[in-house]
Amino acid sequence: MKKQTKVHRLAGRIAAFFRKETVLCIAAVLAAVSVLFVPPDRTYLEYPDYRVLALLFCLMLVVAGLQSIGLFRYLGFRLLRGTRSTVQLNLLLVALPFAASMFITNDVALITFVPFAVMTLTMAEQTELLIPVVVLQTIGANLGSMLTPVGNPQNLYLYTVFDLPILSFLGDMLPLTLLSLLLLAGAVIFQGRTPLSVQTLEMPKAPDGKKLAAYGMLFLVCLTCVLRLLPWPVMLGILVLAVFLIDRKLFGSVDYFLLLTFVCFFLFIGNMERIPAVASLLRELIDGRELPVAAGLSQVISNVPAAILLSGFTENVRSLLYGVNIGGLGTLIASLASVISYRLYGGSEGARKGKYLKVFTVYNVIFLIVLYAAAAVLLAV
Repeated sequence: MKKQTKVHRLAGRIAAFFRKETVLCIAAVLAAVSVLFVPPDRTYLEYPDYRVLALLFCLMLVVAGLQSIGLFRYLGFRLLRGTRSTVQLNLLLVALPFAASMFITNDVALITFVPFAVMTLTMAEQTELLIPVVVLQTIGANLGSMLTPVGNPQNLYLYTVFDLPILSFLGDMLPLTLLSLLLLAGAVIFQGRTPLSVQTLEMPKAPDGKKLAAYGMLFLVCLTCVLRLLPWPVMLGILVLAVFLIDRKLFGSVDYFLLLTFVCFFLFIGNMERIPAVASLLRELIDGRELPVAAGLSQVISNVPAAILLSGFTENVRSLLYGVNIGGLGTLIASLASVISYRLYGGSEGARKGKYLKVFTVYNVIFLIVLYAAAAVLLAV
């Protein structure tokens, strides 16, 4: 009986891990299968893009540091003062993750500002607006993050792998980002306007000045590497040493499973490229169809792995960028950041998960259709 209990517990833990890290598990299986066709050799060491991995690791460290001193929450409270109607409040709550995601990634923006929205709307006695606001915050974070290379993992990866010029990248993504902002503003205004009486909120303590300056400098170090002004090994050395001295607990805040997911996909793609028949077939299927394939594949495996998987079989990076960023809309798993918001909302008092999923799907499908059409027009020009 004890042995059976242990087996059941182990099976339960494995099932829970698979539910939590589904993409990693799929990537690991694909990598393992690919090894059967291409036996391990020295070429395997050339598969990973070490610059991407180092940048992701360092950015996660810096953002965790800024979050640990309460910077984003403090700024949110400061901006909240003076709101007089639900339209003003909701515009602010949606704009915060939209703008912040451009610099601190979409998932961190949602981890920071979804609980902030839940608290604020509850205190303002506007809980009926919770679902549409959190849904729009999620869409806002996913779309705001597409403007910059550091906004989300898929952008950082494609920007680095294809060696894109920063001004070209920003120029390509700006039109869709501006359209997204207009759509979000329209969706908020559509909710209607009512007078607002927010209870007095206790202003959180201002961030520690010395730590803020330190993390700000480290963020600039990361940006110099993104702009290719600083070699990634130098950046990595500076960040690791600095964080070790400032707050070594931040190393525990890094999403190592995301980094491992990247490694598994690097291994799978590297092996597939070494099988001529498979590589040729995949290039044929993807060539000229990057936008629909990327957007469609994102609905099933999410946009980060879709970007990594497709990048090895096409050179049309602009279409791929549009596809994986717009592809973050649609299903709940199209962007893993959307799953984070769903979990955060689900943990709030009186959460209605069924209604949330319905509203989420309706808004996401509408945004997906409009932005997909806009992307197709931009690519045709």
